[in-house]
Formats: sequence, C-alpha cells, structure tokens
Amino acid sequence: MRDHSSDQPSKPLNGYQISLGERRFGRINWLGLQTLAGREVTRFLVVWTQTLLAPLMTAALFLMIFNLAIGPRRGDVMGVPFLHFLAPGIMMMTVIQNAFANTSSSIVISKVQGNIVDTLMPPLSGLEILLGYLAGAVVRGTLVACGIGLGLALVLQMIPAHPLVALVFIVQGALFLGGLGIVAGVFADKFDQMAAITNFIVTPLAFLSGTFYSVQALPPVLRTLSQFNPVFYLIDGLRFGMIGTSDSPPFVGMMICSGASFGICLLAWLMLRSGYRLKA
Repeated sequence: MRDHSSDQPSKPLNGYQISLGERRFGRINWLGLQTLAGREVTRFLVVWTQTLLAPLMTAALFLMIFNLAIGPRRGDVMGVPFLHFLAPGIMMMTVIQNAFANTSSSIVISKVQGNIVDTLMPPLSGLEILLGYLAGAVVRGTLVACGIGLGLALVLQMIPAHPLVALVFIVQGALFLGGLGIVAGVFADKFDQMAAITNFIVTPLAFLSGTFYSVQALPPVLRTLSQFNPVFYLIDGLRFGMIGTSDSPPFVGMMICSGASFGICLLAWLMLRSGYRLKA
C-alpha cells in the first residue's frame, strides 16, 4: 500500500514550519550566523592588546622610523608631505594583514585543535559560515583603521578628504584579505604552512603594492604589473580617500577590488560548502 504520510501538509512545530527540503530556521539561519559572527569578534576582542593595540603600535613605529630616516630630506609626494602620502599605505597594509590573520588563524587553530567540527556540525550553510568569518575580519580591520585614523588626526592633523571612499576601500580590503584568509586557512593543515603563505604571499602583496612609494616611480614593466594587483588598488583607493589624490581613478579601483573580493569569496564559499580539507 502507498504511504500517504508524505502527502500531508507540514505542521508548525515550536513556531517553525517544517517541510521536506526546508530548514526549520528558514532560508537563512540568522541566529546561527549572528552566533558565529559574535564568536569571531569576541575571539579577537578578548586579546585586544595583541589584535588591536599591537597593530596600532606597529603602524606608529613605521611612521616614526620613516619620518626620522627619510622624512626631513624627502620632498612632497603627489603634492602632499611625505608622511601624509605614507600614512594611507600603512593603514591599508595594517588592515589587510589583520583581516587575513583573523580568518586564517581561526580556521587553522580549530583544525589543529580538532574542534572545527563545532563550526561544521551546526545547521549553517557554506554562505552563513563564510559571512560569519568575514564579519570578524571586517570588524577587526575597521577597528584597526579607525584607531590609526584617530592617531593621524591627533598627531598629523590629517583629516580624510573623502571619508566614505576611504571607508569603502577599508571594508573591501578586509573582505578581500578575509576571504583569502579563509582559503588559506582551509588549505593549510599546520601552522608552518600558514606562516609560509603569510610570508611569501600576504607580506609581499602588502609591501610591494605602493605602500611606501608611488607606482609612477617604478620602471614601465613593474608599473604595468602593478595594474594587475588588487592590493595596489586598495592602497591607492584609500590614499585617495585620505589625501584626495591617487595614481589611478578611484572608481576603476573600486570596481577591480569588488571583482577580486567577489572572486576570492566565491572560492572560499565553494570550499566551505564542499567541506574541502575540513571534513575527515
């Protein structure tokens, strides 16, 4: 005999409508997403001296050393004092390094300690896990940028020329490197693999993308190669937002950074959705 139980309409249970192929939490598990995002934010806030204060001190040291070593003998760059030119590059470098570290360290530590299952077992989709991790990266990157910006305003009287443009590029930088951190964290199984990715990919991208110089000073070949580097547009776009001048049109940089962020986040989503190198 045919079982007609599957033909019966689903009944509400504890306020949720349950049916075949539909999660009891609806299309988006907002509670789970909020919990994961809160965990990622709390994870770096409880060690704020390491995750927030230390990057601010590092940025301040960079500015102080460059000012002492080069500043007095260096003329204006792109029509502004050298430290004003340098500050946005150091700010973006700090943002992307911290965004990358937040997502990559969270995943690698969970894998090494064996508790990555605590993230995979709850009813969270790959997109929800991605957004939860990215939330931590964006909040950490934005807080670091705000701290550096406050210091620049107090010490150098440096006020952003285009605050909204600066904020957009800060968020895009955190999204791009946060997504890259997820990809690296999923791929790496040990801390030394993560260190290799940081030292040979992230650090060169941060240092060799116009942080300390204008790309107009580069030889033509290197200048052309810089046009294919999304981090160059992140730094250049933030420089426009802070001092009102840049090497490339900010709208073009915004489009390129948006495409790069979408591409890397799409790859991260596919990895999380399939459980690549996460599920035993």
